[in-house]
Parts: sequence; C-alpha cells; structure tokens
Amino acid sequence: MSLPPDRSLRALIEPLLREMRSGRQWIDRSVVLVFALLTGLVVTAFTALADLATGTWVALQGSGWTGALLALLWTPVLTVAVLMWTRRFAREAGGSGIPQVLAALHDDTPPERVSALVSPRLALQKLLLTCAGLLGGLSIGREGPTVQVGAGVMLGARRWLSPGSGIDAHDLMVAGAAAGVAAAFNTPLGGIVFAIEQLTRRRDLRHSNLTIAAIVLAGLVSISVFGNESYFGALVVPVLDWSLLAPGLAVALAAGLAGGLFSRLLVLCAQGGSDRVSRWRASHPLRFAAACGLAVGLIGLVTSGATAGAGYHPTRALLEHGDDGLPPLYTLLKFVATWLSAWSGVPAGTFAPSLAIGAGLGQDIARLAGLAGRPESVALVALGMVGFLSATTQGPITAFIIVMEMVSGQAMVLSLMACALLSGAVARLVSPSMYTEMAVLWGMPRPAAGVAAGASPHSG
Repeated sequence: MSLPPDRSLRALIEPLLREMRSGRQWIDRSVVLVFALLTGLVVTAFTALADLATGTWVALQGSGWTGALLALLWTPVLTVAVLMWTRRFAREAGGSGIPQVLAALHDDTPPERVSALVSPRLALQKLLLTCAGLLGGLSIGREGPTVQVGAGVMLGARRWLSPGSGIDAHDLMVAGAAAGVAAAFNTPLGGIVFAIEQLTRRRDLRHSNLTIAAIVLAGLVSISVFGNESYFGALVVPVLDWSLLAPGLAVALAAGLAGGLFSRLLVLCAQGGSDRVSRWRASHPLRFAAACGLAVGLIGLVTSGATAGAGYHPTRALLEHGDDGLPPLYTLLKFVATWLSAWSGVPAGTFAPSLAIGAGLGQDIARLAGLAGRPESVALVALGMVGFLSATTQGPITAFIIVMEMVSGQAMVLSLMACALLSGAVARLVSPSMYTEMAVLWGMPRPAAGVAAGASPHSG
C-alpha cells in the first residue's frame, strides 16, 4: 500500500531539515574542506619549490667545469647541513615520511607520539628540508615527503573541530596523505587507492567521503596551477603482440628482483648493524652524510646531472620517444645514487626515483632485445616503471593505478596490472615490506604474524 502524498513528502523533507538544524556539523565539515584546500595549496607550493631547487642545481652543474666542480662540493656541504638541522630540530622529518605516517596511524601509538610524527610544524620543516636536499643534487623525490606533509597539514584541522564531530586524527591523516599523493602526481584515483592499500586497514573508514572530498579539492588546486595534464604526458602505445611477451616478462622479473633488493638495502641500512660502515655511521653521522653526498655528487658529475633529483626529465624522455641518450649504466648509477641519498639520513623520498630506475631498467631490456629506439621500447619503459614501483612499495594496485594515470596508459591497463602483480610477488621473496619495517623503527608495534601492516590485532 502506498503512503499518502503528504506523508511521503514529509519523509523526504524531515532528514533534510535535521541536517540543516545540525549547524555544528556543517561547521565541522567546512573546517575539513578548508584544510583540504590548504593541503592542496601547500602541496602545490612544495611542487613549485622542489622544481625550482632541482632546476637551480642543474643550472649550476651544467655551467661549465667551474660550475660542475662547485656543484661537486656543494652536494656534500648541503647534505651535512640538512642532516644537522634534521637531527637537531626535526628528527621525525628524516627519511621518506610514509613510514612515519604509518606509525602515527597505528591504533596503539600514543597520542603524544602521533603529534611528534605528524604535525603542521613538522610538515613545514619536511617541505623545506626536502627542497634543500634537491637543491644539493641528491637523488630524492618529494612524493613520499608529500604524504607526511599532507597528513600534517590536515591534522591541523583537529583543534578546530567540535568534540562530537566524529572525525578523528586517523581519518584526517589518511585524507591529508591521500590528498597529497593525488595533488603531487595529479592522480586522484591513485590517491584513493594509496589510502586504502597502504595507509589504513580499518574495515570501516568512517569518513570515506571526507577522503574523497579532500582529494578532489587538493587536486583542483593543483590543476588550477599546473593544468589538467598527465604527469608524464600521454603514452603513445604501439600495437602490442606476442613478440613482446618475453621482453615484458623479463622486465617484470628484473624489476621485481631489483626493487626487492633496493627495499632490502634501505631497510638494512636504516636498521644498522655491527659492521664497520654501520658503526661509523652511528658514531659519526655527519661525516658519513658528507661521504654519501660526495659519492652522489661524483655520480651526478659523471652522468652530467641525469641522476640528480627525482629523475622526471630522463623518465619523460624515455616515455615520449624512447630516447637512448642517457649515460651508460644510468639505471645502476641512479639506483646507487638514490640508495646513498636515503642512507645519508636526510629527508628523502624514493617514490619518484623508483619510477626513474624502473624506466631505465625497461629501456635496458629493450636495448638487449634489439628494440631500442622503436615504439615498442616505450611499452617496456612503462612496464619497468610500474614493476619497480610495485616491488619497492609492495603495493601493486597503487603502483598500477598511479602509473596508469601518470602516463594516460589505459591502452596498457592489463599489461601494467599483470606486471605490477608479478613484480610485487617476486619482491616479497627478496624483502619484507619496506614501509612496514621502517614504520617499526619509528615506533609502530610490529604486526603479529598474519596481521596486515598498519593495523593492530584489535583494530576493525
């Protein structure tokens, strides 16, 4: 039996009236949206400053032999300066930033520790220290630090929310971190998947709409400044046939092994040990950082600056026309430069450098297969990117979505997905999850066997 028209109309209007009467809830939502816009502005400023810092170092390094020698000295000096500031004023800003956010998101982490790992003040220092590292020519990226920066900015909304808002620190940090990834790469879907796969293991992310709204607003700010373009442009995909099966499989396996080795190196170096180098690093961290900076500077000198920064320009060149003009051993040297930059202890993201290493690996295999300079090599470069990123992060779905959005690679969706899954599986045979192991070093309780990273046995 149908309801009378007046009762049916009342049933539709009453929920709307209740929403309108709950004025404080609307204020709380407005606060969250304002901080989402602020996150987008901060991430956009971070991107501009990072690009300026990288461009300044490249200009210095490329201004003849005098500039190259000056850059060689500049790299270790600035590395030491960044590490000194980090150790004295912002210890929790060291490293990537993603492990710190994971530790802060854990249900058993004390509130005072959460405030130390993620905060607006730390976010500002992380931003400036990362840009200083890029100015010094280190092989680092800003995307991992952007996760900690976005989470810190968004967490600042907590003090303005009412006690009954129902929005807790966990939801704010997840929303800010996801918005940071989305705005940094211009990958809105990647931001959402990153939040689900890497950051939160709650079965009931109570404010999923908040996360999506934060991503949308932060992304709109980024688009308004940099335009609505893919990070690496549009990938021109040739006709793929069975002749690429063997090279593609080789890329997936090589990326899985190399990415797993890279993760294992970073974890072991962060954990330290009883070997001679680890003891020297522990007793003389500034001298060790200077040595790492000098080695990275030498690599930059040998490669004419190709290994400095995130590796955006070499990667884009490989994707656009399979450019084979990179220095010999570029992939290996980028791998070593990124490892040494992270080992020095400065704030250092490895997200974007992983894409550059993967791109170089795909090009190397294309060269071995006799495909260098041909359109098919571009497909192998894209597979190398997604494979190495999946192997280092052990987040295959995130890697697949982010790379697909960054290169407009919908035509390769199945190939990218298969490569991400296979490389991630190979990497798990070589190394445990890098982010989980690093998060444990930042104070996150080690997950029990069979419990997902980032979640306590009692969460959910």
